[in-house]
Amino acid sequence: MTAKKSVMDTLRERGFIKQITFEEELYKKLEQESIVFYIGFDPTADSLHIGHYIPIMAMAHMQKAGHKPIALIGGGTALIGDPSGRTDLRAMLTKETIEHNCQKFKTQMQRFIDFEGENKAILVNNADWLLKLNYIDFIRDIGALFSVNKMLAAECYKNRMETGLTFLEFNYMPMQAYDFLALNQKYNCVLQLGGNDQWSNMLAGTDLIRRKEQKEAYCMTFTLLETSEGAKMGKTAKGALWLDKNKTSPYEFYQYFRNVEDQKVKECLSLLTFIDMDEINALTKYQDERINKAKERLAYEVTLLVHGKKEADLAQEMAKAAFEGAAGKMPTKKIKANPDMPIVDIMVLAEVVSSKSQARRLIEGGGVSIDQEKVQSIDDTLAQYVNSKEFILHKGKKVRIKVVLDE
Repeated sequence: MTAKKSVMDTLRERGFIKQITFEEELYKKLEQESIVFYIGFDPTADSLHIGHYIPIMAMAHMQKAGHKPIALIGGGTALIGDPSGRTDLRAMLTKETIEHNCQKFKTQMQRFIDFEGENKAILVNNADWLLKLNYIDFIRDIGALFSVNKMLAAECYKNRMETGLTFLEFNYMPMQAYDFLALNQKYNCVLQLGGNDQWSNMLAGTDLIRRKEQKEAYCMTFTLLETSEGAKMGKTAKGALWLDKNKTSPYEFYQYFRNVEDQKVKECLSLLTFIDMDEINALTKYQDERINKAKERLAYEVTLLVHGKKEADLAQEMAKAAFEGAAGKMPTKKIKANPDMPIVDIMVLAEVVSSKSQARRLIEGGGVSIDQEKVQSIDDTLAQYVNSKEFILHKGKKVRIKVVLDE
């Protein structure tokens, strides 16, 4: 009989784990008992985005292995703003906006996390305890345990030090550490999970519990989803790749993953789907045109998880219809162009119009679309609609051509 795989082994095999505190100790604990763990989410928008996807998937793997998740919404810390990775001061949000965003998050998380069954997840808001804190008591009780020298050496403060770190932001690390302490005291939470950019803040929480409570506490960070150039993945021509279909359509979401770099397909399948690793290895065995099958599977699976079967099926059908006409493959035109060119110029180069003036008239009449999105202005560039080198140009209802940019 094959021994049951540890959740830490699963996370490591799939490429999640970046850094861990007290690794051997935590490994044994996860094998021997069911623990309570948490991940924090910053409610500064009314939707989760692709940057939240990996922590949510890790949360799902942990819950499937018998551990209890807490999704912590930073309603209190959002009133301050996390300086991690920032060179500017974050905008302040109202309490009403934060509460609205919290409810939207829970709806989206329910596709991944079970809030009803055994080991059911709970959603908590750190505003519930942070807004009640007495500042004098806090700095005497908690602030006394923090070294300013150690805080200033932390990665999360370095960028802000160059442009001016406010005292408001300086409070963020102790506040986040206090979250872990509060969850430890109320729910016996012993593990914090999060993106690797949160390492300094997370260490502060484990250190606070171990020093103040003399109890075990751990943290584990996950890899960030990046392109082969090291930039954060999930940036489209319009901005972030959102999990809300009103911000990023299921078709647009599907197409993003259908067009990921060949070398990133295996990583995305491992991190963003529940497909077994043996199947993923088989799907990504070849790095030639056969990788397109793996990309189609990736696009479908992530759209299925985020938007459900109906939307995933529809996005897949739309993608196939866009690239395959009733009489076989649609015409393809390779042109010398770049995404920053105006769409009117693209239309001329693709030979769907004979002149720029004709292209302008068509756009003004609402007769031109890029993929499934109608072009709004004669001044729009291609980069405002797509971030890949291949797209479908629609002229009216009958002309449809696949355009490939050759820069």
